[in-house]
Amino acid sequence: MRASKNLITDVTGLRVGNAASAALASGVTAIVFDTAVRASIAVHGGAPGLRDTALLAPGMSVEKIDAIVLSGGSAFGLDAMGGAQAWLREQGRGYDARGAKVPIVPGAILFDLLNGGDKHWKRLPPYWELGYEASVNAAETFTLGTVGAGYGAATANLKGGLGSASASTSSGFAVGALVAVNAIGSATVGDRPNFWAAPYERDAEFGGLGMPVWTFAEDLAFKIKGDTHENTTIAVVATDAALDKAACERVAVMAHDGMARALRPAHAPMDGDVVFAAATARHATPPTARDLAEIGALAADCLARAIARGVYEAKSLPFPGAAPAWRDKFAL
Repeated sequence: MRASKNLITDVTGLRVGNAASAALASGVTAIVFDTAVRASIAVHGGAPGLRDTALLAPGMSVEKIDAIVLSGGSAFGLDAMGGAQAWLREQGRGYDARGAKVPIVPGAILFDLLNGGDKHWKRLPPYWELGYEASVNAAETFTLGTVGAGYGAATANLKGGLGSASASTSSGFAVGALVAVNAIGSATVGDRPNFWAAPYERDAEFGGLGMPVWTFAEDLAFKIKGDTHENTTIAVVATDAALDKAACERVAVMAHDGMARALRPAHAPMDGDVVFAAATARHATPPTARDLAEIGALAADCLARAIARGVYEAKSLPFPGAAPAWRDKFAL
């Protein structure tokens, strides 16, 4: 594992790029792999928006992918994967079908169409161009909060955003998570500044407040953003272990525990909570079953931490009725 930036890019073999429009109040995040990798997906929310994800199932013929794209824009954001695909094709990347290169770019979208930004585009939605731009911008370092796919995101009580975190297993495998937090529920304990993910925090990465000494009935009350399908937390976890698609799927399933640890509620019928898992296979040692279990456990921890960081780092949007940022409401 590289010297830690506490980002998913601590996993060797991938880069992350963001693009957004302030006027649109929406954006795109591209996870670009240096070479094609094996990956899979677990969908636990009731209202997902996905592109080219059926091929990620174990047993499907296409074994590897070139990038994963997370986008705002609801179903319009599915164009963003095409923009990333176009950039990758320019780089000579893609599945080789007798010389015809077809970049494989699965992705997921979140709903941010009612956040105050100008969504009155003309004939073509802007997400194709944002997907292309995010791919161009892919790098080992990137900012968190109100950027990329997290630009227009919100939770039930606070501004959402883009978050990331990383860790290393006891055998030295790198694990990281990246998430756009647009949750139907809340990342904080009731109306307090403390995060549900506090037990997993490292180095005060989201304020170091810990959990409250006491929790009360109102902290556990059922509170959601609304009763319509206007949510979704979309995430990617990655490791440098050499995993097949079945093992990636298991990591994605385990990583969903991080959503349940960091958000209340998660996996509701009105959201589309999705986790992709990718394996860059840069680590020289083949993982054991125990290693796989630890990778999945740390992927869940990293995702919980990344969710809290996405909310902690976010800045509010300059529109009437916009969700307040954590820092606006709680920063000391």
